[in-house]
Amino acid sequence: MTGPHADGDLDHHGDLDHHGDLDLAPGLTDLAVNVRAGTPPPWLRHVLRRALDDVAAYPDTGPARAAVAAAHGRDPAEVLLTAGAAEAFVLLARALSPRRPVVVHPSFTEPEAALRAAGHPVERLLLEPPHYRLRAVPEDADLVVLGNPTNPTSVLHPADDVAALARPGRVLVVDEAFADTVPGEPASLAHRTDLPGLLVVRSLTKTWGLAGLRVGYVLGPRELVAALAAAQPHWPLSTPALAAAVACTAPAARAEAGAAARELAAHRAALLAALPRGVTVLGEPRSSFVLLRVPDGERVRAALRGRGWAVRRGDTFPGLSPDHLRVAVRDPATSRAFAADLAAILGAEETLVPMPTTTSLPAAVPEEHR
Repeated sequence: MTGPHADGDLDHHGDLDHHGDLDLAPGLTDLAVNVRAGTPPPWLRHVLRRALDDVAAYPDTGPARAAVAAAHGRDPAEVLLTAGAAEAFVLLARALSPRRPVVVHPSFTEPEAALRAAGHPVERLLLEPPHYRLRAVPEDADLVVLGNPTNPTSVLHPADDVAALARPGRVLVVDEAFADTVPGEPASLAHRTDLPGLLVVRSLTKTWGLAGLRVGYVLGPRELVAALAAAQPHWPLSTPALAAAVACTAPAARAEAGAAARELAAHRAALLAALPRGVTVLGEPRSSFVLLRVPDGERVRAALRGRGWAVRRGDTFPGLSPDHLRVAVRDPATSRAFAADLAAILGAEETLVPMPTTTSLPAAVPEEHR
């Protein structure tokens, strides 16, 4: 079914709690997680180490809220700092009481998981392959959630198409966790204060390699931000996380993120050019990952693990199947090595015997990769 539908039986909703880190294992090259490879840049590590001197005091969110607000041309009252984007979706589920929530899929599964955990019935709007273009949602939907660019399809919906979903009486939640992976952020709505009910969720995890720190934020009308804040525990972000929020939203850091996004586009092109016959690239990839369809996907994924590669399984995303794989963009040398092994697997007439990972790993992804 491709239209909106609801189902109260959670057994029919797949493993919404599965994420790319569960596809990893020691010794595997990580193409499963969409986070900057390596470690944060030296200047950011210095900021984090310096913040440790202040951890005896309770965290002060004021400077970080002001920095985020300045970066997006907003009032600090329109900013809520969160422990990663995932916490924002939990707060939405706690603070709001939607009558007809609709989640646009395939997409990041945490928003639906959070809504269901809070007892809200969720309708899914499944976008059609291979392009996954945005389409109309039910007119009476009072909560609409979508990603842009979307995980796992890497599709970037035009800003005007997303903005057209906003209307009085509806909360429109746009997950922009990967917005800064697109040069110039052309589809971002983070600066829009004229759209009723718009909440934009952002993350500093991806570009800066901070998945273990948990730092993100929500932008929106102050009354909605206040409602989410009321559902949040005291001191949700640590002092190092707040220091990272200040540093990563400063003008110099945003310029560096822009340069990283341009480099990423070249690296993504190298990955796509290296992919072998038999692989279908879905959508028009614009972010730090690509969605692929391969024949006999479970066998291919297992064979890739045998050759030292971890990729994200696709069948836990609503609307996708075991033949879908999400692959993170890395440096061209790593992508070519991956594509060569994928070509060998797809060219095999029978399942390959897994090779020891110690003899088949490609070179490590360099630290300077964005």
